[in-house]
Amino acid sequence: MWLYLAILVGLCYLLRRYRETQVVSHLQDKYVFITGCDSGFGNLLARQLDLQGLRVLAACLTEKGAEQLRGKTSDRLETVILDVTSTESIAAATQWVKERTGDRGLWGLVNNAGISVPSAPNEWLTKQDFVKILNVNLLGVIEVTLSLLPVVRKAKGRVVNVSSVYGRVAFIGGGYCISKYGIEAFSDSLRRELSHFGVKVAIIEPGFFKTFVTNTSELTRNIQEAWDKASPEVKEAYGEMFLAHSLKGFGSLDKMCSQDLSLVTNCMEHALTACHPRTRYSPGWDAKLIYLPMSYMPTFLVDAIVKWSNPRPAKAM
Repeated sequence: MWLYLAILVGLCYLLRRYRETQVVSHLQDKYVFITGCDSGFGNLLARQLDLQGLRVLAACLTEKGAEQLRGKTSDRLETVILDVTSTESIAAATQWVKERTGDRGLWGLVNNAGISVPSAPNEWLTKQDFVKILNVNLLGVIEVTLSLLPVVRKAKGRVVNVSSVYGRVAFIGGGYCISKYGIEAFSDSLRRELSHFGVKVAIIEPGFFKTFVTNTSELTRNIQEAWDKASPEVKEAYGEMFLAHSLKGFGSLDKMCSQDLSLVTNCMEHALTACHPRTRYSPGWDAKLIYLPMSYMPTFLVDAIVKWSNPRPAKAM
């Protein structure tokens, strides 16, 4: 019996592998729009897809980022300036995409743009600190997606949303985890709705990689600023040692981060070019071995792990 079960599992695995190696035809005729291409995952993905012959429409926040990207790619790749927090900027970029894609529609939309600060214990932050992240990481993704859905539906294409392992387990306070949990929910509902039109939606849940989002100097500066703005009551409750341990933790983040960004962009490329893409991709050893297993653990156990791994406030019981 166990032998038959092992054979069945092996056959299922081989079938899955075979299905995942099948690639969509005529990729050179397909347009892909990517946000956040100034650096990091978006920049590498734009260059990677350009090498594969796809027609890349790369959205950058700055003209400098766009110019540098054009200097590393073929003439097929085109850039546009996009601020995902601005309705006017999104509307202009949407019209720009429509003019280029025409009757073909947009095969791929990759919502990659994102920020990670302000992040700190919730009590150190203000409502505006939460709004700043949510406007980029969640509301920006929603508005860009809703604006471009008609052209994606025309191509029966793909939507690829970048979430995080922090969309599975909330390790830090602030808007970052909230935004990534929101991306998970938005993507799930979108996938179910758009399946009626032949549009596929995939979620990328990376672990820790060395990008601007995990920039240690930016993260340590941010948490120091949050502490400086906190009330005397909050500072008394947490204490200077809590701040010191937090700064040290963020300062050692570099050791945890993988420098191989292609682990993430290869998942993005697969989601865009495979005939049978996955619903979720979790690149990074930490995602597979730590955060995904934690997301299935009992809540009390996850709470204990997070409590053990974080510094202890001065006034803790």
